[in-house]
Amino acid sequence: MAIFTTLLFLATRGLAPEAISVPKRPFHAWAKTPPMGWNSWDCFGTGVNESLTRENAEYMAKNLKTHGWSLITVDIDWFVPGAKGFNYTPGVELSLDSYGRPIPAVDRFPSSAGGRGFKPLSDWVHSQGLKFGVHLLRGIPRKAVERNLPILGTSYHSADIANRSDICKWNPDMYGIDMSKPGAQEYYDSLVAMLAGWGIDFLKVDDLSTPYHTSEIEAIRKAIDRSGRAMVLSTSPGPTGLDHGLHISSFANMWRVSDDFWDNWGALKEQFERLNQWTAFRGEGHWPDADMLPLGAVRQNDPAGWTHFTQTEQYTLMSLWAICRSPLIFGGHLPKNDPFTLSLLTNDEVIGVNQNSLNNRQLWRNGDVVAWVADVPHSRDKYLAVFNAADQKSIDFARASYSSEAVSRTTPDQSIDVDIDISGAKKLYLYADGGADGNFGDHVVWAEPVLTGPQGYSRLTDLKWVSATQGFGTASVNKSVLGKELILNNQPVPFGIGTHANSMIEYTLPADFTRFRVRAGLEHEGVILDHGATVKFYVFTQDPMSGSDDLTSIVPVSFADLGLTGTIKVRDLWNRSEVGEFQDSFTPPIAWHGAALYRLSPK
Repeated sequence: MAIFTTLLFLATRGLAPEAISVPKRPFHAWAKTPPMGWNSWDCFGTGVNESLTRENAEYMAKNLKTHGWSLITVDIDWFVPGAKGFNYTPGVELSLDSYGRPIPAVDRFPSSAGGRGFKPLSDWVHSQGLKFGVHLLRGIPRKAVERNLPILGTSYHSADIANRSDICKWNPDMYGIDMSKPGAQEYYDSLVAMLAGWGIDFLKVDDLSTPYHTSEIEAIRKAIDRSGRAMVLSTSPGPTGLDHGLHISSFANMWRVSDDFWDNWGALKEQFERLNQWTAFRGEGHWPDADMLPLGAVRQNDPAGWTHFTQTEQYTLMSLWAICRSPLIFGGHLPKNDPFTLSLLTNDEVIGVNQNSLNNRQLWRNGDVVAWVADVPHSRDKYLAVFNAADQKSIDFARASYSSEAVSRTTPDQSIDVDIDISGAKKLYLYADGGADGNFGDHVVWAEPVLTGPQGYSRLTDLKWVSATQGFGTASVNKSVLGKELILNNQPVPFGIGTHANSMIEYTLPADFTRFRVRAGLEHEGVILDHGATVKFYVFTQDPMSGSDDLTSIVPVSFADLGLTGTIKVRDLWNRSEVGEFQDSFTPPIAWHGAALYRLSPK
């Protein structure tokens, strides 16, 4: 705990901790720079198939490979026939071999038929000059345990090594493995050896980091090393605890610093401090991972499936990931990229910051204005990123017509009843606040929302909302944010709105309604995750936002703070243009939610 205490002390004072000496291991050489690629999760959830994988690989080979992008990864549940969306179905059949190992579902990956696994698809991806990765869940399939399938090369069986009390809180497919049992390491060895035979280059293993599974992380590392194939190891989800920093950087190439990251400003703003706190463990072959880039066509099941980030916020996202050297893993459907999205992924000067810089660290943070700096190798030059993380407008909670206490699993009925006067109101805003805990469990439901008045009774869900923003997924009428039946306190909800905090839903009200009633609570999909799921509910009948329309900041940058003297030439990397030559300092204007990325060169 000494390392963690030191890091926390420094982080609370805005100081970058000194780098921790991570013992160099052979596998660190497999990811000397942060991996760059595509992952299927954001745009397809569990439903990616061979055709979609090939489409994205073909696009990468044609448009992105020359800029350093090289990895194609098939994410979760590729061994579940008929899987789609972001849903997990308990007890569903899994595609397994006779030794309890997951194999691709043939209905989704037809080239895997005849026991060929991912080898044909992997070979094809390699023929495009790219690398191929897959996702695994920690542990052993529950179906393998039910059938007590044998473990390859041993006299042991699946039930001998399964820890039935150690289960993933959000996915029903697997049991944890008791690594003290004979046959446990042999199962992981056989599984990873199979992947090596398929030509897998990258292995993302889920349900490892929160809670932290030391013994299985070490077992997977050992299995990869024994396989004879250089497979980059990525662990998820987060947040990974800082107190495990030395361990994880000694056993994996990248690890998540947060839970799933999606395209909303609040989530992006939270990543600044997380990435700063992990500075001590950032180094060649071991990279703190801020998660995927939810850009472009990131929601294939949503007709308005484009990223919710503004273009200004997308520059901020890419600049932060670049200067912090986070892995760059694109989450949208690449073939649908527009010219702007493509320009983000093909700016070689920005990519160069991510792939070829040293001593990356937060220079200072003054409120919501943040500066990061890095060294340019073999040069006196510096990279400088300046961010204006100020919120243009913020919620004025004093304007709320109703506010709740925190609702959690222990709240009676996991909900609260709301009944407020809306006489004369022309607008209604429903806000669910999940806080800034970085957890994914804040699924909420506005159950049975109704308007009443002299004209009688109307379901709010019969109206079309003006706008809806949410932390994850898509706000839905009469469905959860995952597209499932709405359930509150184990009971079906006759009608309502499913969303994910933090979320704001705006309605224009018809005339002559005087009261609004609703039960606001935790939707079942969040409750069963067993983490997060603490939400406050607010109802507004006037615009909840206050603040300025223009929060552009003029940011003074002192060259002395960067160790630079004399005349400094400043180049804007996003605009690929020279800003000018300056003495002592320069003062760039940075728009709200915006960023700038520069190269500073002493003359």
